[in-house]
Amino acid sequence: MAEYKLLLPSMGEGVMEATIITWLFNEGDQVKEDDSVVEIATDKVDSDVPTPVSGKIVKILKQKDEVAKVGEAIAILEIEGEGGNTATEETITEAQVSAPDTETLKTIEEPLKTGTSTVEFSGDLYLSPLVKSIAQQENISESELKSIKGSGLEGRITKEDILAFVNNRGNQQKTASVQQVASTPQPVATTPVVTPVSVSAGDEIIPMDRMRKIIAENMVKAKHIAPHVTSFIETDVTNVVKWRNKHKDLFEKREGEKLTFMPIFVKAIVKAIQDYPMINVSVNGDNIIKKKNINIGMATALPDGNLIVPVIKNADQLSLSGLAKAINDLAYRARNKKLRPEDTQGATYTISNVGSFGNLMGTPIIPQPQVAILAIGAIVKKPAVLETKDGDVIAIRQLMFMSHSYDHRVVDGSLGGMFLKHVHDYLQNWDLNTEI
Repeated sequence: MAEYKLLLPSMGEGVMEATIITWLFNEGDQVKEDDSVVEIATDKVDSDVPTPVSGKIVKILKQKDEVAKVGEAIAILEIEGEGGNTATEETITEAQVSAPDTETLKTIEEPLKTGTSTVEFSGDLYLSPLVKSIAQQENISESELKSIKGSGLEGRITKEDILAFVNNRGNQQKTASVQQVASTPQPVATTPVVTPVSVSAGDEIIPMDRMRKIIAENMVKAKHIAPHVTSFIETDVTNVVKWRNKHKDLFEKREGEKLTFMPIFVKAIVKAIQDYPMINVSVNGDNIIKKKNINIGMATALPDGNLIVPVIKNADQLSLSGLAKAINDLAYRARNKKLRPEDTQGATYTISNVGSFGNLMGTPIIPQPQVAILAIGAIVKKPAVLETKDGDVIAIRQLMFMSHSYDHRVVDGSLGGMFLKHVHDYLQNWDLNTEI
């Protein structure tokens, strides 16, 4: 018999540690190759870690809520035969190679060292979920976090670092007070007053799970940063419905994939972005960053009621067939906790299909650091007036509302409205002869 160390695998660029959520097996349990043995969480996604070998779990090294670094052993398995150390060394090498290179880490850390963090990194600092939770509970500010010298890999702040900071915080706060008296007074941000909520007999108190806390934090921050404006339009998508009905069975037979409306919507959005590239931007202080790539975020409801936004990378380079496959793959992996951290990063524009819940329209919150989001409503049969060469007629058409919310700091009503009108035109004038 030999020992095999199960290591935390690489989880994509910029992700160097994860928090243990739940062990799916106990010490002494037998596991088979490719069995998911533990659920882990990063700041972006929850996922499972499978075991690459069969064996018995003899020791769990990282318990629930503990943080493990990429390449670190989280459990020891007893396996048949010899060579456990060799397999471990190979796995460590692979994890190290997959980790971010020095240049990537420099790009991430440089804004933090200079104290001029960008929009993407502000308030994030690449903290593990556990460290971030402690910081929130102890009301540790971003400037205080930047002052902590991390002892983890590449200077990352560990649980021990932040707990030590909390213990010594009294002296640090006294020092900071002395420095503040000697320096020029700065504006102090006021903390919003939270109205206490009364709890009556029979009320049920449900603690937020980790993902719901992250969603809540991001939504409040997004509404605080961006002044939202929303434009609406009603679109006749009769041609889109006819075209999909004509091709969906053939496409599924040929490709083994479902043909939904989403790839058609994404294709129209991509074309409109190419017409109005200033929608595909981010704001960094007084600068506007015009994005080269068109990466479409796709708001996806999860079985537990939470929400995640996987990203279709370089959507402008994909055909309708390619978009259909990418969308189906991301949606499936999102609902089955199979997303990688990089699958939720880099979106430059987002679409939310509120029509999937039977809603006619909605006004979604713009995810930072993007500047716009499109909501698609339910497709409903309605009587509509059509203009023909013989005069106006009333016909039954497939109609749908779209709402476009945009950041008024950089997107005015003319740009936001014209972009929406172009999406409308592409869908309403959909060519029935379009190939899939």
